[in-house]
Order: sequence, then C-alpha cells, then structure tokens
Amino acid sequence: MSGANMIWSIVKVGFFIALAAALAFASSYVLQTPGEVRVAFGGREVSFAPLAFVIGIALIFVALWLVFRLAGLLTAFARFLSGDETAFSRYWDRNRERRGFEALTEGLIALSSGEGAVAVAKASKAEQLLAKPELTQLVNAQAAELAGDSGRAAAYYKEMLKNERTKFVGIRGLLKARLAVGDTVTALKLAERAFALKPRHGETLDTLFGLQSQGQDWAGARKTLEAKVRAKALPRDVAVRRDAVLSLADAQTSLDKGENEKARTEVLEANRLVPGFVPAAALAADQYVAAGNKKAAVKVLLKAWAMNPHPELAAAFARVEAGELPSERRVRFGALLKAGSASSEAKLLEAELALTCEDFPAARRAMGDLAEREPNTRSLAIMAAIERGQGGDDKLVRGWLTKAIVASRGNQWVCEACGHAHAAWVPVCESCAAFDALAWKPQPDSIAPDAATAAMLPLIVGEIAGPE
Repeated sequence: MSGANMIWSIVKVGFFIALAAALAFASSYVLQTPGEVRVAFGGREVSFAPLAFVIGIALIFVALWLVFRLAGLLTAFARFLSGDETAFSRYWDRNRERRGFEALTEGLIALSSGEGAVAVAKASKAEQLLAKPELTQLVNAQAAELAGDSGRAAAYYKEMLKNERTKFVGIRGLLKARLAVGDTVTALKLAERAFALKPRHGETLDTLFGLQSQGQDWAGARKTLEAKVRAKALPRDVAVRRDAVLSLADAQTSLDKGENEKARTEVLEANRLVPGFVPAAALAADQYVAAGNKKAAVKVLLKAWAMNPHPELAAAFARVEAGELPSERRVRFGALLKAGSASSEAKLLEAELALTCEDFPAARRAMGDLAEREPNTRSLAIMAAIERGQGGDDKLVRGWLTKAIVASRGNQWVCEACGHAHAAWVPVCESCAAFDALAWKPQPDSIAPDAATAAMLPLIVGEIAGPE
C-alpha cells in the first residue's frame, strides 16, 4: 500500500470512529434528558419521550424520501402504460447518471487537490455509472498518473485511441509517458501521429521539433518549422534564425558523410539567411576557399565580422591565405580590424597579430587597459607575452600568468538554457538538448584549468618567441 492510500485509510477510519462517537453521545444525551415533547394538533395533544420524538422525525424524513422516489417511479409507470416503452429505463438511467456525475465531479476535485487514491476511486465509480468513456477514461488516466500507476494510465490512454474524439488526447498522454522514461524513439512516432491529427497544435509542434533535432533529422525538423510558421506559432525572425541553424546543421552532417556539394549548398543558404551567424559564416568561407573563390570568402567574413566580431571568424580569415608570412597576414587583416575596430575582440586580435611580428609596443598599444577592464585567460596571457617580449621582469610575467590561471576563460559557447559550456558550436545542447540555445558569452564562475591553457593564444597567432 502506498503512503497516500495508507493516509486516506487512516482518515476514513478516524472519520467513522468520530461519527460513531458523536451518535453515541447524542443518543446518551437524549436518553438522559428528562421531560417529554408534546405536539398539539386539531384539538388533540400527543406526548412523546425525547428519544421517540427524535426517531419519529428521522422516520418522517425517510418516509418523505421514499414518497418522492415512489412518485418518480409511479410517474415512469404511468408513462409506460401510456405507450412510452423507455420510461422505466430513462428513470433508472437518470439516477445512474446523477450518481455518476457526482462521482466524476468528486474525482475531478480530488485530481485538482492532488489526492491520487481518492481520484482513482471516484473515477472508477464514475466509469461504472456513466456511459461516457470520453470523459471517464481521461479522468481515470489522469488519476492513475497522479497515483503513480503508469501502467493503468497507459491502458486508459490506449483505450482512448479507439475513439476519434479522444484519439489525440490518448496519443498525447502516451507521448508524455514515453518522454518521461526517455524513450525518444517511440515518442517521436507518437509525436508524428499527433501532428498528423492536429498540425497546428503548438505543444505537439514543439515536442516534434525537439525530438527531430535531437535525432539530427534536419529535413523533418525543417518541415515542422514550416508548420509552426503556418500556424503562426513562431515570430518570423525566430523562424528565419532557426532555418539558418537547421541549414548549418544539415551542412555539417553532409560534410561528415562526404556529401560536399550538398554541404556547400546548405551552408551558403544558412549564411544568406543570417549573415551575422558566426559558425555559418566561417564554414561558408571555408567552402568558398575550397572552391577557389577567396574573394567571396573574404566578403562573407568581413560582413559577418562587422555584425559580430568573433575569434572563429578571425581564424577563418586566416585560413583564406594559410601559407602567408606573419607580416603579410598582419597587413591583410587590416581590412578585418577596420570593420570592427571598436570591439574588444578587434583589440585582442590586433595585439595578437602584433605579437606574431614581435612588435611588442604595438601590441601594448592595442591592448590599452583591456586586461584591467576585461580580465580573462586570453587578455592576461597576451599581457604576459608582451611583458616577456619587452624583456620585463620574470616576476611581472609570472604575475600576469598567475592572474590568467584563476581568471575567467572569457567568452565561450554557453547554453542559455542550462549554462553548459561547449568547446565548439553545436545546434543542440549536449547537456539539455535545447535547440539553438548556445550564445557566445562568459560562463558564470568559469576559470581556466591550468597555466598551460591560460598561456595559450588563438590558432591564428602561433607560438610567440621571446627575446633571447
């Protein structure tokens, strides 16, 4: 017996004991009360003992109840004699229906108050009395869920699949049950069935889209996204963004499969939809470079950098001319730095480029007070490299590195739904499976794990040689 059932049983026993005690007390009080009750009517007077009077009143109420019931039965009999063959059945059905709706009402109240055992009992009684399975099956299923009996709930939901009016509710109940136990394969099939029945149902669309994206069914997710747009369940700008994310995800999957032409088409579409979308712009530039169109790659990266300066764009810009000398790269990067000159990312990049050319004064000028305003692993490591390059005292260099060890890692791909940090952008969070939830921002309470990581510069910089 569950804890809820045991508590309910104790409550019922306590109630009956209290009722019996109250009746015994009332009877004792009446028996011990002296005197008599006199009733005068029509010139006659009748005397009753107190107990007899109470019993008489109770009998009168019982008699009145019987009279009303008998009157209803006689009315049904009279209608039957007059040719109404269903009079008796309707009489009994009305009584059953009344008691059934009373039980159903009590069951719904128990559901709302969280009394699982009571809800199950009342719902079962309503099912016996009412010929309305579309009502009683749903209440029974929800009562079973509340009581923790998932098997009983599933059985009722499966019964609801046989009725067109309740099929969608049955599928939805089974879908939630499968999601609760992590059975995403069955849940996906159920979500597809629910979508076929109600293609504009918001919760179903969200669930189906989430399951498709978790399973990397990008084509299916795109169809669901289109359905959400048709149902006006998604703002237009959000829909465009998600379409771009799906295109990029599809491109990454196609690259893994060796389908380079499809990957190129998809990533260029993603970049067209959202030019400032960093992962799409970086991959689109790589595709242009692979196709020998470096001019287009530079155009894509400059546009994206102007909207959203990001180290991944700088790394992609470096890959456009992979074999150039540090001095040549520094000159070529001038166009990129100019496009986002006011950003912290541009200042960091400018300092790193100066370091590759061992132009330490220029690196210091580029940094300004950035290491004090935005201390993180990257900015502090750059300052350590500058101090070392300019022949600074070892204590000063170690001081910057020590700060870098305990400083924030800076911006990372962090899931805004659960806070999990990712090494690289992914369409679906690896921790909570949220779609398009990654943002480039600092992770709360994030610090570098060791000095080696703290001293590491981005890929485009390479190793910094200090003075001999």
